[in-house]
Amino acid sequence: MMAPLVLLRPEPGWSASAARAKAMGLEVRGAPLTAIEPLEWEMPPGSFDALLIGSANVFRHGGAGLARLRDLPVCCVGEATARAARAAGFAIRVAGEGELQGVVDRIDPPARLLRLTGEERVDLIPPPGVEIVEVPVYRNRTLRLDESDLPEKAVIALHSAATARQFDQEVARLERERSAFALCAISQRVAEAARTGWRAVCIAETPDDAALLALATRLCQDLPDCSGGFRGTQNG
Repeated sequence: MMAPLVLLRPEPGWSASAARAKAMGLEVRGAPLTAIEPLEWEMPPGSFDALLIGSANVFRHGGAGLARLRDLPVCCVGEATARAARAAGFAIRVAGEGELQGVVDRIDPPARLLRLTGEERVDLIPPPGVEIVEVPVYRNRTLRLDESDLPEKAVIALHSAATARQFDQEVARLERERSAFALCAISQRVAEAARTGWRAVCIAETPDDAALLALATRLCQDLPDCSGGFRGTQNG
């Protein structure tokens, strides 16, 4: 018997992942553990050569201030973010493959980049001659998980570090056994945010929803009998 898959990412990602998972024959449970909220922000002084974007949430929640930036090309983390940028009227200069640092490494100096981002973000190391100015335009608000949305034993899909930390806290609040849950994380950083003690912690081969759900499918078919160890590809 297949184990259920618990999805926890915020909307609209939750519904998109749920539809994909159901089409793959999985039983989907769970609910968003975070909600994305816009922040008030101001344009920093000076001119910029491009926008640096690590999430489609920037284009969903960036507000009216985005309109004045449409003449700047976008360097973004992956194709999903690139699609959101194009839909908002932006041109793409660089679309990465899931890691924003890799995108930054491809920028030719000299360059001054405006990084529109979430309140929580990954630290980046720009190459010599590249300046990054960061402006948060949205944040994650944590939510509680209803006890009925968490089966006694399940595979948990984790799309972000914020969701991983919140799930860790919710399991403690609901007084559930951590060893009953196998985690599949979209990256090493997300896996580490969930801490330890789980039945298994596995990491997707590439940091995208398709790879994460493919991993989740394998886990649901054969829920691993191990405790707290990392399995699968470990992305740095």
